[in-house]
Amino acid sequence: MHAFIPPTAMLTLCFLFPPSPGLYELLAALPSQLQPHVSRPEDNTFLQDMFGERSLHSLVKVKQKKKNTELKFCLMLSGELERKPANGEIKELLKLLAKPHIKSLLTVHDAVAQKSYDPELPPLPEDIDDDEDSVKIIRLVKNKEPLGATIIRDEHTGAILVARIMRGGAADRSGLIHVGDELKEVNGIPVDDKKPEEIIRILAQSQGAITFKVVPSVKEEPPTKEPKVFVKALFDYDPKEDKAIPCKEAGLAFKKGSILQIMSQDDATWWQAKLEGDANPRAGLIPPPSSVCRSGFRRSFRLSRRDKKTNKSMYECKKSEMYDMADVPTYEEVTPYRRQSGGKHRLVVLVGPTGVGFNELKRKLLITDAQHFSVTIPHTSRAKRNQESDGVEYHFISKNLFETDIHNNKFIEYGEYKGNYYGTSLDSVRSVLSKDKVCLLDVQPHTIKHLRTAEFKPFVVFVKPPAIERLRETRKNARIISGKDDKGSAKAFTEEDFQEMVSTAQSMETQYGHLFEKVIVNDDLSAAFSELRLALKKIETETHWVPVSWTHS
Repeated sequence: MHAFIPPTAMLTLCFLFPPSPGLYELLAALPSQLQPHVSRPEDNTFLQDMFGERSLHSLVKVKQKKKNTELKFCLMLSGELERKPANGEIKELLKLLAKPHIKSLLTVHDAVAQKSYDPELPPLPEDIDDDEDSVKIIRLVKNKEPLGATIIRDEHTGAILVARIMRGGAADRSGLIHVGDELKEVNGIPVDDKKPEEIIRILAQSQGAITFKVVPSVKEEPPTKEPKVFVKALFDYDPKEDKAIPCKEAGLAFKKGSILQIMSQDDATWWQAKLEGDANPRAGLIPPPSSVCRSGFRRSFRLSRRDKKTNKSMYECKKSEMYDMADVPTYEEVTPYRRQSGGKHRLVVLVGPTGVGFNELKRKLLITDAQHFSVTIPHTSRAKRNQESDGVEYHFISKNLFETDIHNNKFIEYGEYKGNYYGTSLDSVRSVLSKDKVCLLDVQPHTIKHLRTAEFKPFVVFVKPPAIERLRETRKNARIISGKDDKGSAKAFTEEDFQEMVSTAQSMETQYGHLFEKVIVNDDLSAAFSELRLALKKIETETHWVPVSWTHS
């Protein structure tokens, strides 16, 4: 029986020994040299066919040419150029190639090109039990970035399993570790008898490459390409303060108003997300809406003392406050939006406590650009006075008609003052917007959610008072009007007014802050006005985030 040498092994030998110019002749003569040692004719035929194979000679030639190209590129190029008709460019190139630093550079290039930079894989362990499940030996190089995976102990089997892979993390990018894989060893240390916390410490103390021995999960599902989903966070979250999170280091901290890209919702108890625009590709864990209300994140929506007593404003919402109290703000799905040229402007809603100065800001906008900004004309059921005109100061309608319009939900908000109705109608807002103007509207904050529609796309600005010490300083000569329809009722601010303003602002921000897109502290009227004007310009000219329902309705 003759020994068969696999062609691949023969090729390996050819490449190990650099071919010389006479190697082709040597290969062709080799069968005749071996003939005295070959006893059977079929063996001689095999050797003749093998060493006389033209494809083998072609491979040797390719290898020789590749080697010459790598090591003698400069000489070959110079020779080719010298055979060409001499001209200015060729002479200049030959002169450059003759320079020592060019030769050195090409020599370094050739030396680097011959090196292999593939990672050296660890040898397979020789002590694997034949009865043991199929295992994978995985080696990852550790840097400052976390591995991007969490582990748990199976309650029934006691096995250490990969619980989740963080999208975009090191483990995810490697494609070698999957959810459900059973971890057997870390750097040669068995983990069967260790708690997950102990394994985490082993990983934290490891330097350089980390070798894992894992039993693959039974089913490895191919990754699915999920559509991009973005949400606006309506609350603050710090994983370091969350006792329920399985791994605090894997959590993603964010602030109210942050835009998050949801990377995975596969786990019903923990979503994976990253901050929009963050260069870090690794996702972090965030609580899904169903988990936000657990202990430590439940929000209080109790009414303030001011809300419980009779409101001083003549506008009072007649709807139940229980609707607001039942809503726990978590996330709102959003999408990029930019106003199209010629499209309707977004409704601008100003809210804040009485006396904070949003009326002054609104007045400055109207004075600065009356052609661009406008306000609604309210409705009233009181009688028209001599100096008043219908449709200028108010739309004057009968009490019966007013009550009918209330019943038909035609008012954004309304109230009764001294036996007469006053209110702001939806049609009055539509009238301003239809004239290609920005409608400025100030309302009670509990009204905002009824305006948050695709039709109005309200931009809500909360005007907030500064600290009470600053209030005393800036408002010492200012006056406050107690009722919109009273004449000459302006009075100086009192300490109680300051306390009430700060308290009301805190209550508004706690209860309705998730609806505010812009918060302006009215510490200085000129500075607050400039900040407001810039914000309004941006929403007219730049792309920003709005609820997805506003663009898909």
